[in-house]
Amino acid sequence: MAPRPAMRYCPATMDIQPELPPQPGHNRGPAEDGQRVAFEAGRRRTFAIIAHPDAGKTTLTEKLLLKGGAIQLAGHVRAKGNARRTRSDWMKIEQDRGISVATSVMTFEQGGLVFNLLDTPGHEDFSEDTYRTLTAVDAAVMVLDAAKGIESQTRKLFEVCRMRDIPIITFINKMDREARDPFELIDEIESTLALDAAPVAWPVGRASEFAGTYDLLANRFMPVDKAWEDSIPMSSTEDAKLSQMVGPERATRLAEEAMLAEAGLKQFDLAAFREGTLTPVFFGSALRDFGVAHLLDGLARYAPPPGMREADPRNVQPDEPALTGFVFKIQANMDPNHRDRVAFVRLCSGRLTKGMRLRQVGTGKQVPVNAPLFFFAKDRQVAEEAWPGDVVGIANHGILRIGDTLTEGENLNFRGVPSFAPEILRNIRLEDPMLAKKLRTALDQLAEEGVVQLFRPLDGSPPVVGVVGQLQLDVLQSRLKVEYGVPAGFDNTMWNEVRWVTGEKAEMARFADIHRRDAAEDHDGAIVGFFASSWRLGKAGEDFPGLQFHKLREQHGVGAA
Repeated sequence: MAPRPAMRYCPATMDIQPELPPQPGHNRGPAEDGQRVAFEAGRRRTFAIIAHPDAGKTTLTEKLLLKGGAIQLAGHVRAKGNARRTRSDWMKIEQDRGISVATSVMTFEQGGLVFNLLDTPGHEDFSEDTYRTLTAVDAAVMVLDAAKGIESQTRKLFEVCRMRDIPIITFINKMDREARDPFELIDEIESTLALDAAPVAWPVGRASEFAGTYDLLANRFMPVDKAWEDSIPMSSTEDAKLSQMVGPERATRLAEEAMLAEAGLKQFDLAAFREGTLTPVFFGSALRDFGVAHLLDGLARYAPPPGMREADPRNVQPDEPALTGFVFKIQANMDPNHRDRVAFVRLCSGRLTKGMRLRQVGTGKQVPVNAPLFFFAKDRQVAEEAWPGDVVGIANHGILRIGDTLTEGENLNFRGVPSFAPEILRNIRLEDPMLAKKLRTALDQLAEEGVVQLFRPLDGSPPVVGVVGQLQLDVLQSRLKVEYGVPAGFDNTMWNEVRWVTGEKAEMARFADIHRRDAAEDHDGAIVGFFASSWRLGKAGEDFPGLQFHKLREQHGVGAA
């Protein structure tokens, strides 16, 4: 079978058209290299899927992969037995509980475009992993439950997207069940998220009478029992063919609602979407595999390719021939038999090839890239080459950390990969003291991965782990036992608040001397203070006016509290 030609999105016509790549040559100069990099970057779509738990995010991920030809059978999160083991949820605790607790990275190609899909945890206890993932994408798909609308975690994740001006596509899921009125849902998006919402499709019927959706931009009806490719052209929402297919009552209701939507709601505008001020709204049912192909087509047409990335001391453009990228995630024991650790790197410019040596900017060390990996959840394959927008894995033996920048030699740093002050602090209770060394190794690796934050008190007392929520502790306990053979429990500490501390060296030394029992170093050697209450935290601010106490820390700099 001949390969499909690469595609180029044309904003003027909202069309995707074939484009031939530059021909390789032996004597290509910088201009030709830049053209090839620009071409490859232009056909990348790197996006995350964000949602509240149970909105159907992981099911949608599976169906997008099915549409992209990456898998032959999608798993169902709530199915029984082995069918429950969805392809993107690969950890034992994910399979046991039917939830996502770690970001999965999956790459597939369709229609000449390369999609890098990052499926994030929905549960708020794993929000830090999600926040870091959002630093590595160019767009996001926000999944809403048609009956529940916007929920608390959806709002938090959206706020992170807004901070980074990430364009958002909305997919309202479960339209084949009892659902709220579409106008009500769109109004909630606009009022709650302060985001204009423009429907690009409209549901025909509701719940048991759900017959499909109508493409408002292309005037096509997509029946629920047919593939998206078999959608039926219409002259308008009042086309007599529609009435014959769905019945007069549903056809009349669609025509009335479409007229109201056109008059009262925003029309889709590509520039406003790319700026992050407008979201196109799709409707469907991921479980029934309806509306998913339409969403994928929307991602291909509207989602931006890789763009400029802010860095110190200069910004980086995707078409630069020299390679740059940053580590946004570390994953240990994806293959428990080999005790592997993989650094997930988002490429920002240039071309990555097998066998390259890259500079870890923070330390100046040379990192060999002998077998860069593309991922499909737990499965992987060696990447011969990769381009801006791609997410690749690099085998990591403790050298790379979350937030590290990799270049071909230039001294620059990408910013924005955060750590947040944990809300729960615990001491670890080891059931077998003979496993103390093994526990230290496990905690170091899991801290590098970002599963927990690890603090070593300055007075030499046992390490303290910090997490956002209780479920994170459950995951830590499960992984210690399953992957490292270390059964452990947790004990409460005397502290309820933790902050990173910065300031003049002399003042820092005075703080550390007075608070040796209540201060520690984090996994990167930064000083933190522990406080029993918010009052104690405030008192420290009064006692040490030359210090700052931060709730947010970046790998290369500390953010404001």
